[in-house]
Amino acid sequence: MQIGMVGLGRMGSNMVQRLLQKGHDCAVYDSHPEAGQHLAGQGAVNCATLQELVSALARPRAIWLMVPAAVVDTVLDTLVPMLDEDDVVIDGGNSAYHDDIRRGQTLAATGIHYMDVGTSGGVAGLERGYCLMVGGEPAAFARLEPVFAALAPGQDSVAATPGRRTQGTADKGYLHCGPYGAGHFVKMVHNGIEYGMMAAYAEGLNILQAANIGKQSHDVDAETTPLRHPEHYQYDMNIPEITELWRRGSVVTSWLLDLTAQALQSDPELAGYTGHVSDSGEGRWALSAAIDEGVPVPVLSAALFSRFESRGHADYANRVLSAMRKQFGGHVEKPKGEAG
Repeated sequence: MQIGMVGLGRMGSNMVQRLLQKGHDCAVYDSHPEAGQHLAGQGAVNCATLQELVSALARPRAIWLMVPAAVVDTVLDTLVPMLDEDDVVIDGGNSAYHDDIRRGQTLAATGIHYMDVGTSGGVAGLERGYCLMVGGEPAAFARLEPVFAALAPGQDSVAATPGRRTQGTADKGYLHCGPYGAGHFVKMVHNGIEYGMMAAYAEGLNILQAANIGKQSHDVDAETTPLRHPEHYQYDMNIPEITELWRRGSVVTSWLLDLTAQALQSDPELAGYTGHVSDSGEGRWALSAAIDEGVPVPVLSAALFSRFESRGHADYANRVLSAMRKQFGGHVEKPKGEAG
């Protein structure tokens, strides 16, 4: 099948390579033309403009966008006037699902099909395949299914769930989840769960990292909570080895743990990281949906707020706390980093 790819970053470029390996024809475009040069060497048609990309595709066209959510509408404003009835536009980035509903309805009025595809797999997707959560019209899904099947891991990637009777595409790594927005709605919740899982690993490993606190000296003053039983915290834990251990037979085994173990093997102290943890929006939108639905999500919310804190967004609040302690109790603030 022939498909155009707009956006050749970490995900888009690897997805094109996987499609080429599976025998599909690809025309590619990026605002930085040099991004497509290595793909041209693998058989893709590297286009200098969006118009050139559209012209390189036979009708009815299928064009997949892998661009930041903030620029999807800008790209569509330029792209859509170049398209024809029955063409399909796929947004595979991390857009908010309510934007998909609006875009799908707008494009439907012009005869152009719209699909939202939550895409998970990261930089390893080239080899492992991508988990695809698809929203849009059933007929458009059926038409693009060869592309989804090529990008997905395939049925043999994971053993079937014992007792499973349903015959569908989920076993292969892609699923039509519902109408416009359904794909990104599922991906939104997926990423909220991801935040919580990552936070749980991080917090647990932090406890292990501090398990030798009983060997350290501590101030004895009114501003320092005493460690009542330092003899209980005399462990120098080998965290890289513990994560390697947990990968084998433990109930907390996961691909996230595999990746954590890999990072710790190359940098046991994680000195190459500052701890500034970004978020791309899905966690926020998942909380908003939970509030609308009246569904409690304390783990997901705590994980999201932890990311905000990692970026220094709690610094002012912490200074307020310190100021209040000084005002009501005369507590002198300890230098940052000291135990208290």
